Amino acid sequence: MATTNTKTMSMKLLVDTKAQRVLLAEASKDVVDFLFSLLALPLGAAVKLLRKDPSMFGSVGDIYASFETLDAAYVAPGASKDALLAPSPAVGAGASSILGLPEPAVFFFECQHECRGKDGNYLTDMPGVKCPGCGKEMQAKSRFVTTPAQQRKFFKPRPWLCDDRMVTDVSGVPCPCRYACGQKMEDQCQYVPHPQPQAVVPGVGFVQGIVRYTVTDSLAVAPMSSSVALLSTFAALDLSAIQEKTVQLGHAEGLEILRASLQSRTVLTDVFLGKEEPRDTA
Repeated sequence: MATTNTKTMSMKLLVDTKAQRVLLAEASKDVVDFLFSLLALPLGAAVKLLRKDPSMFGSVGDIYASFETLDAAYVAPGASKDALLAPSPAVGAGASSILGLPEPAVFFFECQHECRGKDGNYLTDMPGVKCPGCGKEMQAKSRFVTTPAQQRKFFKPRPWLCDDRMVTDVSGVPCPCRYACGQKMEDQCQYVPHPQPQAVVPGVGFVQGIVRYTVTDSLAVAPMSSSVALLSTFAALDLSAIQEKTVQLGHAEGLEILRASLQSRTVLTDVFLGKEEPRDTA
């Protein structure tokens, strides 16, 4: 798996140097987006990333190895081994950029009845949304060619010239279909907003960047404005032993955070301070 060109972020740690543990971390929106994106990481992708540790996933590692080595003659027609062995995250924010994973495929759906509004064909990103034109469910799946634009204007090739459905956000892009039709994608589609709240908006992430966030050693996250009470739990500590430490969070650290989050309650200490002698937690 490629690890080049992955994103690097910084995080400020509040460290108890006597106990050699992280008390709190001050984190930006990007760091928090990464932590929350771990919830959307498919199990197959996590096993692939961490499989060098045979004890990490118990018997799931054997399931992964079994399918990986299964001869193609035994794989069902049309089934993709990569769909299980190297799946993309359910959402692209955070995990893809840090862990070097492929961005998830983006699909849109059209009305199969070719209904047209004043701005062109209707288009949505959720199958089953009701078509504003005829009221029927929009189920015709189209693969998205480029990254979505903020303006939400989309274009496709003329359906009577190409039946391999493609969608783009730049008018005039050559159609990359399997038929190599070469026509420009200029037939505008009208975007139909998703009627339900989404966990993440492409290119936006999970949380807002209007505040900084605190992250505990066990990866509990809260807006810094609501974390003052948390600091009171450290009131009895020797303040002379408290130091700030700025650390970098890149591909290697992201992998270690993923690994430690499945095994430990002291993730930031384990990853950024190194594993020390067992501490008295009583």
